[in-house]
Amino acid sequence: MEQTKLMRLIVQVLESLEIPYMITGSHASAYYGEPRFTMDIDIVADLKEEQIDGFITFFQSDEFYCDKETIRTEIKRRGQFNIIHSTSGLKIDIILTKETTFSKTEFSRRKRESLFIDKKANFTTPEDVIIKKMEFYKEGGSEKHLRDITGILKISGDVLDMNYIAQWADRLGIRVIWDAVLRRLKE
Repeated sequence: MEQTKLMRLIVQVLESLEIPYMITGSHASAYYGEPRFTMDIDIVADLKEEQIDGFITFFQSDEFYCDKETIRTEIKRRGQFNIIHSTSGLKIDIILTKETTFSKTEFSRRKRESLFIDKKANFTTPEDVIIKKMEFYKEGGSEKHLRDITGILKISGDVLDMNYIAQWADRLGIRVIWDAVLRRLKE
């Protein structure tokens, strides 16, 4: 299975079951910035326990790894689980919505954008992608997050709400990273 088919499938599943969601991570940063290769699809979803049975019917065990009990456990702890396509190794990470102020704000701001020529989908806003990438950088120090942020700023910088980013950077204790990114962009 190609990644575009897998993306189309997960969006179709979430929308047909009326599960609120947004595409995030590398796919969102590539949408707003510069593309880069990734083997996974990151989705934030507000999946409920009563939706599990309907959800897993789309991911049959002969083609996908999708464990019902893991999903149930992760819904309770608001964690994440994956769906893995057996033959290609492609992966969908489903990140359950969190109860933090930022997470609630981020999820409420999701935008409907063109995913394919014939299909729209819900995406994290570019500002929120930048904020999450800064948090990931703070946690693990991976340069890929800074490259993704720089790519978004280069491509979409003229339409970004820079005050929103700065305010959340202050609130989340990542202002040092934001200032460093802005300095790096000027170099």
